[in-house]
Amino acid sequence: MSNRVKTDRIVITATINGEERTFLADERDSLLEALRERIGLTGAKEGCNNGNCGACAVILDGRLVNSCCVMAAEVQGGTVTTVEGLATPEALHPLQQAFLEDAALQCGICTPGFLVAAKALLDHHPRPTEHEARFWLAGNLCRCTGYDKIIRAVLNAADEMSNGR
Repeated sequence: MSNRVKTDRIVITATINGEERTFLADERDSLLEALRERIGLTGAKEGCNNGNCGACAVILDGRLVNSCCVMAAEVQGGTVTTVEGLATPEALHPLQQAFLEDAALQCGICTPGFLVAAKALLDHHPRPTEHEARFWLAGNLCRCTGYDKIIRAVLNAADEMSNGR
């Protein structure tokens, strides 16, 4: 059975932030476009639209990817986590809390991508060194804060999470 419908759009079903979602997307839509324009999840930002800034980072099937470089159709049957999927209705994710407490954000354009990239880092390396954190987050650009506060926030969140708080 084809996923095509008469409008030249394709039907895509994926688990997004823990919820199975079915949506229509144009064949040429990037995942970033589908998330923002088709689903209404606007946390991922369009910074460069060529994979160089990390503002649109999401976790796709356990891997950190720039959603501007992934076609929406590629997520068929997959699992996507966006920045909107980090917090619960009851509380911020420890990374989000650490970013607030450590003043690791200013304008907010890069923040969602950094948060998602940091989540992917901590999923793979729960206790990263500063060097590992800097290396892992090297694909994310910030033009406002610099990186020291961001790295400090990530390492503080790792400590918080590993201590079970």
